[in-house]
Amino acid sequence: MSKLILVPTPVGNLKDITLRALEVLESADLILAEDTRQSSKLLHHFNIKTPLQSHHKFNEHKSAEAVCNKILEGTTVALISDAGTPGISDPGFLLVRTCIEKGIEIETLPGATALIPALVNSGLPCERFCFEGFLPQKKGRNKKLSALTEEQRTMIFYESPYRLLKALGEMSEHFGSDRQASVSRELSKIYEETKRGTLAELEQYYNEHPPKGEFVIVVAGKKE
Repeated sequence: MSKLILVPTPVGNLKDITLRALEVLESADLILAEDTRQSSKLLHHFNIKTPLQSHHKFNEHKSAEAVCNKILEGTTVALISDAGTPGISDPGFLLVRTCIEKGIEIETLPGATALIPALVNSGLPCERFCFEGFLPQKKGRNKKLSALTEEQRTMIFYESPYRLLKALGEMSEHFGSDRQASVSRELSKIYEETKRGTLAELEQYYNEHPPKGEFVIVVAGKKE
């Protein structure tokens, strides 16, 4: 029976791919990828020759209907993103929702994601947490942080190297410069690094060490 299968891919180290993920990517009729150039490297490494098609945030509204029609006609489709689990700050949600509306079976494999290793490695409480993904780049950014000032759970954010310092400074303003936090970059890669301290200390560190790579910021919640 044809269906949609969401397949997590490594966030860095290719050895983090699961055997089940490889089986699905090999047996699927079609693979949808956020960036076909990036995903081609992964598929070539594991000698997977399944046809590849683009599916990203700029075309998913148009392509979701067409993909669902292919599945209904008997095509089993695997969805991957550049890294991690599709739908987590990556394309996937819209396609999943459209499949559900059309009664199409969906299977989601467990696997790599950047937020959980960063959270556990932070040393901050992780029994309760909230994942906020990427902050808005411009409009709504201040409003988003203001809404989190009373949040008591540990908070997790994704950020690019170009906005890391800005984010740490804004978080200091909203949460207090003495709030404990950690910043992880290049998880599972050669230059993996986690820095822990107050928001002020982390901002100072990255002022002196220009940010490189992809970042996960973990911030302690407000104390009761």
